[in-house]
Amino acid sequence: MLTIPSQKLKDFLVKDGLITPDNFDVIEKEAGRLNQNLSDVLVSRGVLTTEYLYTLLSNYLGVEPVNLSANPIDENVLMKINEKLARQKKVILFKEEIGGVYDAAMEDPSDLKTIDFLENSLSAKIKPFLARPADLERGFAIYNRQSSADFQKIIEENIKTSLSIKEDKIEKIAREMPIVAIVENFIAYASATRASDIHIEALEDMVLVRFRIDGVLHEIAKIPKDVHSAILARVKLLAALKLDEHYKPQDGRFRYQLSESVLDLRVSIIPTFYGEKIVLRLLPAAQKPLALEEVGMLEDTVKVVKENIVKTYGMILVCGPTGSGKTTTIYSILNMLNKPEVNIVTIEDPIEYSVKYINQTQVNTVAGVTFAAGLRSILRQDPNIIGVGEIRDEETAEIAVHAALTGHLVLSSLHTNDAPTTIPRLIDMKIPPFLVAAVLNLIIAQRLVRKICTNCVESYSTPADFLKNLEKLKSESNLSADYQIPKTLFRGKGCNVCANTGYRGRMGIYEVMQIDNEVRAEIAKIDFSLTNLTNLVRKKGMITMFEDGLRKAALGLTSVEEVMRVIREE
Repeated sequence: MLTIPSQKLKDFLVKDGLITPDNFDVIEKEAGRLNQNLSDVLVSRGVLTTEYLYTLLSNYLGVEPVNLSANPIDENVLMKINEKLARQKKVILFKEEIGGVYDAAMEDPSDLKTIDFLENSLSAKIKPFLARPADLERGFAIYNRQSSADFQKIIEENIKTSLSIKEDKIEKIAREMPIVAIVENFIAYASATRASDIHIEALEDMVLVRFRIDGVLHEIAKIPKDVHSAILARVKLLAALKLDEHYKPQDGRFRYQLSESVLDLRVSIIPTFYGEKIVLRLLPAAQKPLALEEVGMLEDTVKVVKENIVKTYGMILVCGPTGSGKTTTIYSILNMLNKPEVNIVTIEDPIEYSVKYINQTQVNTVAGVTFAAGLRSILRQDPNIIGVGEIRDEETAEIAVHAALTGHLVLSSLHTNDAPTTIPRLIDMKIPPFLVAAVLNLIIAQRLVRKICTNCVESYSTPADFLKNLEKLKSESNLSADYQIPKTLFRGKGCNVCANTGYRGRMGIYEVMQIDNEVRAEIAKIDFSLTNLTNLVRKKGMITMFEDGLRKAALGLTSVEEVMRVIREE
């Protein structure tokens, strides 16, 4: 990300009363220690917002900002440079002005080398504008539409070639260029469309390829059943799995180099009725922890979390189903706690974020490194803060609880439907209620909802029948009496940027349950009742995930339909 020199940034922030000089110096030193961008750390610490930062950048550079949702992209101008160059230089040509001047949206409009290169290549003048990542993505989405057509053509050509291969040994077929090209194009296209998973499923008469994009599966291609064994072998080779094993599940991983980034891929293969199914999980190799605001927490939720993470011992649990963003939330908190005076050690499976000064351990069951065994070893490493990727069994739960009781702050995840049901889940794991009450500081339950595409968002008056249904839901869901159903709602019309879905990207909806003395007493009761606990925390002001989702729908961040889909599908 483009930055302002630290002294200039300090002058701006101090002048606007956002920070004191001493506090700025502390954060600047901390950013250097963590090898993170100073602006990113200031945003994650809540000193300034991303919007404010871009206003400062625009003023400092003397360059106009651009909003590509309000300024349509001329596709003929966009195609003046190819996608690879556009992504590499983070630049989108979006308009041709009178006199042959091209308007360019740039992440770094002060990059004179790129401007000179474009002017020489195009034999035209370039007028740079400051663009946010979301604006650049609007341009990249148009390239993706062209990539889709190219992808289909490449896959068809390579399938046709692969079917003509006369080799008998499957391992040799898996190394042939057509099969290599098919798998590589699946991965590259999945990355271009921001897919989190690739599903390659063997059906009776064909192979179905689906991508999970923004949490929803989309059918991408249907390919002949004859190439399934070769694709399967190719994936197994890449992940160092057994080629001759077809009746047992196998798990592995490999790293893939794209032109502009590196992906880590987790591989899961299971036998099904018509053949083995492959699922590839795509993880950027260089993910950086996000600020709580960036993952979707509203101001009041962030305040509650910050109040509880300053405690030096106890347990913070993040709950939800697989793929609900629990690890991202945990690392957002760990990044805030990552300071010189504390020792942070984690045990994870897999390590999804690599963060400087956090000592991260990978689960390795073959070597005997399980969550429980790793956690025992961590306790001998003089930790202040312990991160446990997931509490999966009674042994891990017991060790984590005792660590939290003996002066350590423990952060972990757990699979539960909401915050209150975490309590009976821990009790079911043989943790005595009085210990559950003693160690817990905070429980965060969450889901991920799709965000309305900012390029095609529109408002509309809430229909009368829908209003009636919302009123019914309000009473059924025990929403706060203060909650007002909005008279205006938002939706995405569908456009090139969001592939006509109306949604682009995801954010969290949260339910944060604080554990104070009154709640502890309720948990420790001999006649513990989940209903009584839920009523108590609601009385104390806990906002449910459904309510948090409706708040975000009212702000135009997501839609009511999306919130209902995610919350009510369980």
